[in-house]
Amino acid sequence: MSRILAACFTLAATSGLAAEPVPAANLERAWDIAWSRFYLPSVQTFGDYLSSYESGREQAHLPTPEEVRRQFPNPCGYSTGMEDGAILGGAMLSVLCDRFAVTQQEGLRSQAKEVFTGLHRCATVHGVRGFVARNVCPGDGRSTYLNSSRDQVTHFVHGLWQYYHSPLPDESTRQQTRTLLADVAERMIEFVTPANDYDFCRADGVRCPLGICRMWNVQAHEAARLPMIYAAAWDVTREERYRLAWRQYVAEAIAQSASPEEHKPAYALLQMQCSLELLHALEPEPGLKAEIGERMRHVRALAARRFATVAAQLAREDAAKLTMLGPDWRTVPEWKDQKGYPNPQWGPFRAVWHLTRELGESALVLLMTEPAVLSAEEKRVLVTELGRFDYLHNASCGILYHLAAWWKARRQGLL
Repeated sequence: MSRILAACFTLAATSGLAAEPVPAANLERAWDIAWSRFYLPSVQTFGDYLSSYESGREQAHLPTPEEVRRQFPNPCGYSTGMEDGAILGGAMLSVLCDRFAVTQQEGLRSQAKEVFTGLHRCATVHGVRGFVARNVCPGDGRSTYLNSSRDQVTHFVHGLWQYYHSPLPDESTRQQTRTLLADVAERMIEFVTPANDYDFCRADGVRCPLGICRMWNVQAHEAARLPMIYAAAWDVTREERYRLAWRQYVAEAIAQSASPEEHKPAYALLQMQCSLELLHALEPEPGLKAEIGERMRHVRALAARRFATVAAQLAREDAAKLTMLGPDWRTVPEWKDQKGYPNPQWGPFRAVWHLTRELGESALVLLMTEPAVLSAEEKRVLVTELGRFDYLHNASCGILYHLAAWWKARRQGLL
C-alpha cells in the first residue's frame, strides 16, 4: 500500500472511535431508514433523496403525474428524486440476497418480492417491451420519464440475475424474471445497431441526445454492459439467440475493459464490476474467464484508492453538514433558464449526497472479486465509517450502498 493511501486510511480511522456505535446496530438503523423513508410503497421502488425528516413528508418533492407527463423538468427526471429508481431497486435486490444468505430471515422473501415488483413495474407499466424506466411516479403509479440509461439497465439486470439464482423467488417470479431479462435483451438486439449508433433509444424510439443509452463504442468502464445483458438473458432462458449475441461481443468487450480511466466516480467502477462479475460467473472459456478476473482485480485497485479518499473526506467533514436535506428541486433558482437540457442543481447538498453514495459504492467494489478480501486497513476504515454514520439524519440514498457493503462483507465472512 502506498504511503499516501495509508495516510488516507489513518486519517479516516482516527476520527472519534470511542464514541461510535457498533456497526451492526447502526446498520440495522440504516435498514429501517431505507424502508421507512426512501422506499415508496405505492410503486415499490426507492427514491433518490429526502427533502424532509418529517414523517410522511420525506419525499414530498417528487414530481406530480402532470409534471412527468409533460417531461418536466427534463426527460430523465434528473434531480427530481425519480432519477435512479431502477439502479436502487437492482442494488437493493442484491442486498436482500446477501442478507438472506447470512440470516435466513424468512421475512426477507416478501421484501424481495416487493422490490422485484417495483422493478417489474419500471419495465412494464409504460407498455414498451424491454425499456427500463428510471422510476414510476407515486402520484398515479404509472407515469414515467422517457429517457433511461445504460446505468439503469446495468443494475436492473445485475440485481434480477442475482435474485433469480437466490433461494428467495418462487417459480412464478423466476418465470417473470426470465421474461424481463429476455425483453431487455430483445430491445438491445433490435435497437443497438450501427444505424442507431448502438443506442437503445428512449421509450418513444427517439435516439437519446445525451449518449447515455449507447451500448457499444463506449468508454472502457462501459464496454462490458452489452454482453452482460445478453449473457444474463441466455443464462435464465437458454435461448440460443442470446448466447450468440453474448459471444459476439464478449471477447472484444473484455479487451476494451483493460484500462478504465483512473479517476472515474465510484458508481462507474461499481457498474463496471457488476458487469464483469456476471460475465465472470458465466464465462465457459478458461482463458477469457481468467482475463475477466484480471479486469475485476484492476477495478478493485481503483476502487480501493477511491474508498480511502472518500473516507478521508468524510472524516474531515463537518458532521452538521452531513445532516443537510435535499431541496425541493422546483425552488432551486435559475435552472429553468439553462439552455439545452434543464437540470435543477442541488447546491451544497450534491456533495453530501455524492460522498454518502461513494463510500458505500467504493466499499462494495472491494468485495466483488474472487476471493473477496479486505486488508486490515480497509476493514478498520469500513467498520469505523459504518459505525459512526448518522443514518437518522442523512438524506442520501447512498445508505443503500452502505447496507450493500455491510451485508456483502458479512456474506463473505470478512466482518
